[in-house]
Amino acid sequence: MIARVAVFVAGMAVVGWTVMSAITTVILPRSTQSRITRAVFRTVRLPFDWLARESRSYDERDRVMALFAPVGLVALPGAWLALLAGGYTALFWSLHLGSVGEAFNLSGSSLTTLGFAAPRGTAEHVLAFTEAGLGLFMLTYLPSMYSAFSRRETQVALLEVRAGEPPSAVEFVLRHHRIGWLGQLDATWLEWERWFAELEETHTTYAALSFFRSPRPGRSWVTAAGTMLDSASLMAAAVPVGSPGPKGVCIRSGYLALRRIADFFGIAHDADPAPEDPISITRDEFDEVWARLADAGVPLVDDPAQAWRDFAGWRVNYDTVLLAIAEITMAPYAPWTSDRSGPWRRRPRLGRFGGRIPDRPAG
Repeated sequence: MIARVAVFVAGMAVVGWTVMSAITTVILPRSTQSRITRAVFRTVRLPFDWLARESRSYDERDRVMALFAPVGLVALPGAWLALLAGGYTALFWSLHLGSVGEAFNLSGSSLTTLGFAAPRGTAEHVLAFTEAGLGLFMLTYLPSMYSAFSRRETQVALLEVRAGEPPSAVEFVLRHHRIGWLGQLDATWLEWERWFAELEETHTTYAALSFFRSPRPGRSWVTAAGTMLDSASLMAAAVPVGSPGPKGVCIRSGYLALRRIADFFGIAHDADPAPEDPISITRDEFDEVWARLADAGVPLVDDPAQAWRDFAGWRVNYDTVLLAIAEITMAPYAPWTSDRSGPWRRRPRLGRFGGRIPDRPAG
């Protein structure tokens, strides 16, 4: 009798733990971590990291990593269902004198709603009904994720028209200059401000979304985010056209979103960097962009040195987190984003899903 009580308590604990994991992952509108979710995605990531390291080109790595998030997405509800089945097996076994096999059959029948094993008595009927309901609830995770993915990718796809593929900040400015739209970008900055706000909400609530790759290998939400942040920073620092407010709120919305996604994955960064702190972009790279803009006739401020300091002061807010997220997601090539890393640098290891990534040396 004591053994059955202990098994009943253990079964309830497993079921409760699983349900709380599903609630924090699917429903709770904040970046709360779940040990089950972290364990599943960390385990699933291991073979993909190995396969990606063995690949010789980006196209090969992209084909490998394109499957990581979908496999993890399917594995997570599978883990929840397996834990529910185990927990309810313990509950059913503790209520009658049948074998563990009979209890497992009853649990599986209830979880899948197939009804091939009939419960006996009120208590078993209550357990069967609750298990069936929880099983259906676990599967709501899938459509919620894909809806958020679709909204994200629409904006990423539209960026190709404005910034090219791969996207770049200098191309964004040049294209808008050619069509006479440099002074009419306020609505664009505000649209991306809203995109960044939704990005933060969805990619910390559904963390697997960070690893869902775009339908085209050359596109990525990470490089799109970096391009828009660099475009707004470049315009705010060097191109005296348009209102400063929309550019500023776009940049702030963007770096806050990237920082909070980085916080979820434990990526270390300075929450209050100084404007003069170093960034990954060099002055020579900035001067090359300045020369291209000047040659194209883009209106520029009088002092390029001050423009560089202003640009660096904006970029320092998102430089570290942008590059780290680009590396852990194996983002495709894009200037000033994923080109800051490569096979000659060690990519940060995703130590644990939602955990801290150890600092790595450069070089």
